[in-house]
Amino acid sequence: MKRSRVNAVLEHAEEMLARHGVVLPPFAYWSRAEFETEAARGVRESRLGWDVTDYGQGDFDRMGLFLFTLRNGRLSDLRAGQGMCYAEKLLISRQDQLSPMHRHIVKAEDIINRGGATLAIRLHGSDADGGFAEDRGGRVFCDGIARDFAAGEVIRLAPGESVTLMPGDWHAFWGEGGDVLIGEVSTVNDDETDNVFHPPLPRFSEIEEDAPAARMLVSDYPSLGRA
Repeated sequence: MKRSRVNAVLEHAEEMLARHGVVLPPFAYWSRAEFETEAARGVRESRLGWDVTDYGQGDFDRMGLFLFTLRNGRLSDLRAGQGMCYAEKLLISRQDQLSPMHRHIVKAEDIINRGGATLAIRLHGSDADGGFAEDRGGRVFCDGIARDFAAGEVIRLAPGESVTLMPGDWHAFWGEGGDVLIGEVSTVNDDETDNVFHPPLPRFSEIEEDAPAARMLVSDYPSLGRA
């Protein structure tokens, strides 16, 4: 993605968040120099902050997602079964913009429609090896109520509704009838290793630097101190 396009996506996201009364933490507005300080190490290591992806396909309007990680625990705590084992994100899925079919290896998550239009989620089960099963359904929980789904079934969440997805629940989603503000509450989030796509896709986009960065992305953190 071009940096100028990323900047435009972030501007749209900030406007939508403001309309819904969402106030972001101070690090959302830090400069590059502030992110490079020792005090910012915890933010960098937890990969908190802005994230925009087109899954390497070069067509954000068709396939893409905006994300902001508000908090994220430690994999070491998750392995130990105690401590900070949770994460929280905000996402924006635009109208008819696909977040492609994927599952998580470790992460369980609640996907919550926080406002806007309808959130449509297509579901599939896994085969015995955890692979995508074209003909297999499964069971999820919608606001605490068990719901069986057939292979490829689309469930629709109105504002305020949610679904709980467990590791191995294959899912793709998009905004239906308009843009959707989404909340995600989950176990520790590791976007480097815990996303499995069908068919395979990159999780992060390469950025073409055609303009100065309006905000630092989590994918920019490895470059800090090298510019």
